[in-house]
Amino acid sequence: MSNDTTQHQLIFMPSGRRGKVAEGTAVLDAARQLGVEIESICGGRLTCNKCRIQVEAGSFAKHGIKSHPDHLSPMSDDEAYLLEKLNSLDCRLSCQAQVQGDALIFVPEESRGQKQIIRKSATERVIEIAPAIRQIYVQVDNAELGEHRGDWGRLQDAIAAQEDLHNLTIDLRALRKLQPALRKEKWAVTVIIWQEREVIDVQPGYAEGIYGLAVDIGSTTVAGHLCDLRSGQILATESVMNPQVTYGEDLMSRISYAIENKDGVTKMHEAVIEALNKLAARAAKSAGIQARHIHDAVFVGNTTMVHLLLGIHPQELGGAPFALANRDGMDIRARELGLRFHPGAFVHILPAQAGHVGADNVGVLLAEEPHQQEDIMLVIDVGTNAEIVLGNREWLLSASSPTGPAFEGAQIEHGMRAAPGAIERVRIDPVTKEPRFRVIGEEKWSDSWNLAAAAPPEEQPQHLAAGICGSGIIEAVAELYLAQVLLPDGRFNPNCPSPRLQWEGPRGSYVLATEDETTSERPLRITQNDVRNIQLGKSALYAGAKLLMNRANITEVDKVILAGAFGSYIDTKHAMVLGLIPNCDLAKVHAVGNAAGDGARIALLNKQKRLEAQELVEWVTYVETAVDPDFQDEFANAIHIPHASDSFSHIADILPQKTAASANGTAPRRRRRRAVLNRE
Repeated sequence: MSNDTTQHQLIFMPSGRRGKVAEGTAVLDAARQLGVEIESICGGRLTCNKCRIQVEAGSFAKHGIKSHPDHLSPMSDDEAYLLEKLNSLDCRLSCQAQVQGDALIFVPEESRGQKQIIRKSATERVIEIAPAIRQIYVQVDNAELGEHRGDWGRLQDAIAAQEDLHNLTIDLRALRKLQPALRKEKWAVTVIIWQEREVIDVQPGYAEGIYGLAVDIGSTTVAGHLCDLRSGQILATESVMNPQVTYGEDLMSRISYAIENKDGVTKMHEAVIEALNKLAARAAKSAGIQARHIHDAVFVGNTTMVHLLLGIHPQELGGAPFALANRDGMDIRARELGLRFHPGAFVHILPAQAGHVGADNVGVLLAEEPHQQEDIMLVIDVGTNAEIVLGNREWLLSASSPTGPAFEGAQIEHGMRAAPGAIERVRIDPVTKEPRFRVIGEEKWSDSWNLAAAAPPEEQPQHLAAGICGSGIIEAVAELYLAQVLLPDGRFNPNCPSPRLQWEGPRGSYVLATEDETTSERPLRITQNDVRNIQLGKSALYAGAKLLMNRANITEVDKVILAGAFGSYIDTKHAMVLGLIPNCDLAKVHAVGNAAGDGARIALLNKQKRLEAQELVEWVTYVETAVDPDFQDEFANAIHIPHASDSFSHIADILPQKTAASANGTAPRRRRRRAVLNRE
């Protein structure tokens, strides 16, 4: 029997929405209460079968809950019959399952009412094409009585004579194909050779087509580019959510899950492998080939993602000295990982720099090439774990900062990932304190919406506000500060005369969207906790960058590069107002998209770049922010908006007067003394 006084915590993934609901509430209704859209056409009549969900079992320390399928009501015979028919007995129908305890619920992609918009496209770049594999057509001597070299020996000799390649080996699966292939087309075959060392495929007669996949395995998103390895052309780009978000939104949460759950590593490993297979199949289908035609791959990811990809327990990354299982680049058979690529395909994983600066950051270095620049560049790959590089052709420093998932909409009361209905742009009038916003899927700003019931359909918005995503919360906090609704320390201003500003005791909140502007028909607020979580994230990032700048003895940089899917959609002005990035000419602050994925693509198309990547990780000086004695001081100063003391002269004209007055305090030291780095 339902007990309205008993409340249970529900967490929906991958949206990250969470909240308490009354015991006995149908999961579908609970999802709607919390702003999570689950497909349901039949209204709970057990006919559409679209509202499937999965309940994770395990202890989730970060959320403070233990989740188990038994925390939903037992399955009825009708529900069990339908799920068995759908071959989905690991799922529940959210219209039937009722909440009976705390639960972490994963909504599969096909059940999501609002499909997430994953923005990880490739950037046009000039890349010299020299892949790790090549295809050659070769005529082999016929087998003759009394001639005992064997067919593989004859093929070796033919390749040596034609290509001057010696001491080749052959993959067992290719060897199994060799004899029938030779005899099918009168002793002529096409072979695929990997790294001038191994024959990984043999096909009868003349054949064309070699393909590779470059993948950035992000904490939140897995993005891949399928390429023609002859021309370098991108044939397809696909993205999927990283299903590991179910087990933790940030890296430390996943490490904790692996430590606290005996099968945690296995679950997360299998989840990402399945996601990679799904991505590869989609990309191949889009390009008109099959996944088994993918002959080579390059993967990048942070160190925790790489450990879980390989099925290695990441517990050593959870505390000092943050030891890696392996720092160097790796070549691994795709089939050993369970990847359904070509049977002989290899996966190359770029090297890491240190415990929390991984292959994804090395990919960014290959793409942006700060080591080739005269100007001092600050490159920030913004994500749940920000990776930072500072320097130029003379020196490079790197670090990581645990920014957390707030920038991606998690830990925000009305936060959500980028999907139709997510607020992504915000402006607040500094005089009236009234907001306007734009949501994904709508061209018009909210102040141009016609919400009257009698309004023509073409004038009504197709998407009301369902929540706020990362770029939206960044702009909201920055705009609240510019309008002086927020004080520099992040507290709501008690002297601000606005009905939008509401108080519960000493804690304020700001109504960004009214009930008639939201899908939930409830006001969408920016709370004090939301502001604080953004402050914590931005402070960690800024402090990491500042430590590198201190080490280099500079107070200003020549260029700032924002990499990553989220970095591409941050408004640079608002990022600087917030104090997310240090002072720099805004004309020299650029978003470059998924640079880690571009770096993977560069290494896929040019094998020399894999060697360059290995050289780079030996050359870059890594700074361990977690144990730096100055980190806490820098972090505390960066809590203020934009900063407690640092200069922001490039935006002084738009900052509130008190901040602007303090923004001109010190002259920048733009070049460091070479002795400061004390490089060996």
